Amino acid sequence: MSEQNKAAVRHFNHRVIAQGDREAFDQLVAENFVNHSAPAGASNDREALWHTFAQILRPALSDLQVEIHQQIAEGDWVNTRKTITGVHSGALMGIAPTGSAVTIEVMDMVRIENGQYVEHWGINTLAAVVSQLRSIS
Repeated sequence: MSEQNKAAVRHFNHRVIAQGDREAFDQLVAENFVNHSAPAGASNDREALWHTFAQILRPALSDLQVEIHQQIAEGDWVNTRKTITGVHSGALMGIAPTGSAVTIEVMDMVRIENGQYVEHWGINTLAAVVSQLRSIS
């Protein structure tokens, strides 16, 4: 089961994050999904997760790619260390495009049930990337 869960996470990263595939998102994220890493006061449901990719990252970063460096699975949990890269070619959190290469380092923990994401915890370097982009814009 651990290998199947790792495959589901890899599929999510490549189809949803890198390609923006809404159909894959709907298949891979449960209706009762909870993102425990959502900012305080922000929505932490399934549509908020889609919004992050479809309305924030993908419009801001062209040539968006995800490289998975390591995955560890135990039971219904999958931990992934990955890098999201792209070119800052669209507005990102109010910052006009700079044309700069962007690298976001991510570590996340996902609980999978029946091949779907049901819970997520994660940390990433997006805030540092935004700060860096502000300093060069």
